Amino acid sequence: MSLLVVGSVAFDAIETPFGKTDKIVGGAASYIALCSSYFTKSVNLVAVVGDDFPNEFVNHLNTNGVNTEGLQVKAGEKSFFWSGKYHNDMNSRDTITTELNVLADFDPIIPASYQNCEYLMLGNLTPKIQQTVIERLTNRPKLIVMDTMNFWMEIAMNDLLATIKMVDVLTINDEEARQLSGEYSLVKAAAKIQAMGPKYLIIKKGEHGALLFHGKEMFYAPALPLEEVFDPTGAGDTFAGGFIGYLAKTGDISFENMKNAVIYGSAMASFCVERFGTERLVNLTETELNNRIAEFKKLSAFNV
Repeated sequence: MSLLVVGSVAFDAIETPFGKTDKIVGGAASYIALCSSYFTKSVNLVAVVGDDFPNEFVNHLNTNGVNTEGLQVKAGEKSFFWSGKYHNDMNSRDTITTELNVLADFDPIIPASYQNCEYLMLGNLTPKIQQTVIERLTNRPKLIVMDTMNFWMEIAMNDLLATIKMVDVLTINDEEARQLSGEYSLVKAAAKIQAMGPKYLIIKKGEHGALLFHGKEMFYAPALPLEEVFDPTGAGDTFAGGFIGYLAKTGDISFENMKNAVIYGSAMASFCVERFGTERLVNLTETELNNRIAEFKKLSAFNV
């Protein structure tokens, strides 16, 4: 099932209590495309980079079945760059540097070969760009999933609300759900947000798992307790990649199957945080993934 991924492909520099990196590959679309490629070999990428971006990562995406025809490379320009430092709790961080560079005037061009995609994953970008992508598709995909963040709620709320109306699934974290809805209770927040347009809502709670809502139905997936967490950067995008990748693989967008997709997304995110950046995700084996899924099943299985 064809999947279109739109988002940032970029550089990050990260410092956590476990160490620090120089510039490494980051960006929402990098994580999403890489993770979804473990489930489907029909992934199409739309993003923009400068000519400073390493060909090695692009080649790896291609080898994994990701079509990068829609990856714009701007000659003489620099890729988006973010650097940040995590606090000891690994849940909060300080942004040190944000350089938009090529992302400042990104115009998402959809190649003809990408049209008629069945699944669309909109990584975190300005709501206006996300809306533009939807409008440029000839036919509406079977499922549109959108990620966003509190920054757009603060500076582009009208655009954000307009874009939310156009999607089927919205993924945000618990703080963002409370900010968007004005409700502290996540159950009440979910009801208000679904009334804004999306049929499904995923609220990510970091080390405390994720919640899936559809009308009055609710599902909770725990996060797997890990001995070591090196870097939470990209965990949410990795979750999204596993979630949409599994749905694209199975072709089933029922609430029951979305429960499975949330577990697979959580499993992929648990790998992500074990190393810096995309390092742990580059050469995952099917055995590793299956074993991790088995751990999730064991974690919450019980008989009454």
